[in-house]
Amino acid sequence: MKPQIKSAYIKLHIAVFLFGFTAILGKLITLNQNALVWNRLWISCVGLLLVPGLFVGLKKISGTKILTFSAIGVLIALHWLTFYGSIKFGNNVSVTLACLATTPLFTSVFEPLFFKRKILYSEIILGILSIAGVRLIAGVGSFYYDAIISGIISAAIASLFTVLNKKNIGENNAFSVSFIEFFSGWIFVGLIIFLMPGIDNLSLFPQPNNLDKSWNFIFFGIHSDWYYLLVLGLLCTCLAFVFNLQSLKHLSAFTSNLSVNLEPVYGIIMGVIFFKENQNLNTMFYIGTSLILICVLLHPFLKNNKK
Repeated sequence: MKPQIKSAYIKLHIAVFLFGFTAILGKLITLNQNALVWNRLWISCVGLLLVPGLFVGLKKISGTKILTFSAIGVLIALHWLTFYGSIKFGNNVSVTLACLATTPLFTSVFEPLFFKRKILYSEIILGILSIAGVRLIAGVGSFYYDAIISGIISAAIASLFTVLNKKNIGENNAFSVSFIEFFSGWIFVGLIIFLMPGIDNLSLFPQPNNLDKSWNFIFFGIHSDWYYLLVLGLLCTCLAFVFNLQSLKHLSAFTSNLSVNLEPVYGIIMGVIFFKENQNLNTMFYIGTSLILICVLLHPFLKNNKK
C-alpha cells in the first residue's frame, strides 16, 4: 500500500472516531442542547478562521449560494439540536446513535427526489428492514420514546442537509461553505435562545453549579464543560472535517461513505466503555441495532453493484 493511501485511511478513521465521540461529549456536557449547540458552532467558526484560504473562498461564492448555504446551516443546527436533545432525553448514547444509523436510508429517499432518479427496490427493502430495527429498539422502554423520536428526526435532517450540500457544493471551497453554514446555524440557535428564553432554562455558558456528575470538575479555575466544548468544536468538528476532506484526495467517495457508516458503531462501543450502557439495554436493542447497521452496510454495496 502506498504511503499516501495508508495515511488517507488513517486520517479517515480518525475522523470517523472523532465523529462518534461527539455523542459521548454530548452526554458529558452539562449544558442543555440549545446552549451546547450554540457554543459548538461559535467554537467551530473560530477554528475555521484559522484555515488558510477561507476568506478567498468566501469571495468566490455568489450571493445566491450564500443564502442557500445559510439555509442549510439552519438545518445543520436543527440536526445537532435534535441529536443532543435525544441524548439528553434518554440519557443514553447508544439509543441515539442507533437511530442516527438510519441516516443513509433517509438519503435513499431524498436523493432521488432532488436528483430526479428512480428509487431502487433494494433501497425500499432496506428501508423497511431499518424501520423494523427501530421498532425493536423502541422495546428498550417507554422512557426512551422521546429520545428515539428526536433521534430519528435528527437522522432525517442530517440526510436532508447532506443531499442539499451535495447538490450545491460544486467547485466552492468546502471550508468557506462550512463557515457560512456554521455561522448561520450559530445565529439561528442564538435567536432561539435569546428571543424565546422559555426554551432555555439553563445558563448559556458553563457554570460551577453544574458540577452534578462525577466526571465534571474544575481544573486551573476552568469548568470542565469548557474542555469538552473545545474538544467538540475544534477536534470533533474542525479537525475531523479537515481529515475527512484530505482523505478524499486519495480514497473514493464510496470508501469514505462506507467508513463513515461506522460512526454509530464506534459511538455505541464508547457508550458501553464510558457509561456501562450495556447494563441498561436489553437483547431487543442489540438485535434492532444490528439489523439497522446491516442495512446501512449493505446499502452502498448494493448500490455499487447496481452501477
